[in-house]
Amino acid sequence: MTQPAVKPFPDGTHSRTPLLTCAGAADAIEFYTKAFNAVELSRVPGPGGKLMLAMLWIGNSALALTDEFPEWGGFGPKSLEGSPVTVHLYVENADAAVEQAVAAGAKITVPLADMFWGDRYAQLEDPFGHRWSIGTHMRDSSPADFSGVPVLTHFLTKEPRP
Repeated sequence: MTQPAVKPFPDGTHSRTPLLTCAGAADAIEFYTKAFNAVELSRVPGPGGKLMLAMLWIGNSALALTDEFPEWGGFGPKSLEGSPVTVHLYVENADAAVEQAVAAGAKITVPLADMFWGDRYAQLEDPFGHRWSIGTHMRDSSPADFSGVPVLTHFLTKEPRP
């Protein structure tokens, strides 16, 4: 009897799954559960009581977490004094989602507003230094809709890089 083929992506995952490094991954799981209604799927314990890997589910997507492991080059944004990465969440109600995240301990870095690209949108920083954006898509738009936005005019009128 032949074995069933192994799927290239585990059930429920997509081709991209962010892996966030946190100083205190167990506390981060608690925060993400309160802030974003995350569901914990699994934990893999590591040395010294740290988490090697935890898998969460937020909305319809997976999120992986790990504790900091400086000995292996694993640092979170607090240790690095910031992060250039923002994790975006599309939600049904951005106002309620931002309020919930702030109540759980997130800080607003870009206030909630209706954006020119059609989303109700805000940016937050979580207690572990990770940046998040939250949006609800309110209307469809096209690049032509952006022509009056001064900061984008330069980029939209230039030829793309090869």
